[in-house]
Amino acid sequence: MIKGITVQLIKKIEGDPDPLGNPTYTETEISVDNVIVGEPTTDDITDSLQLYGKVVAYTLGIPKGDDNDWTDTEVLLPAPFVGKYRTIGYPTAGIEANIPLMWNKKVKVERYG
Repeated sequence: MIKGITVQLIKKIEGDPDPLGNPTYTETEISVDNVIVGEPTTDDITDSLQLYGKVVAYTLGIPKGDDNDWTDTEVLLPAPFVGKYRTIGYPTAGIEANIPLMWNKKVKVERYG
């Protein structure tokens, strides 16, 4: 049986503005279980490089029922992928009922920091 790993999604929550009126943010880590990590295809790498100027490191499979915002978000991956990553573009999703496995979204990530 295929089983994913637990990743940490870093969510930024807007707080009170600073004295100059600029928004301030606090970061909280959200654990997301059963995320699968895969290799990007050659097309994924080429497309993201041409569209965004970024190189895809991995493609993440997001489990069904997850309602977190994966757009322009930092993700911390455990071993053996240890590091900080940032999502590229928008997640792509399928209809949950039509997909036989546990994952219905995928998002591309780049190495970050």
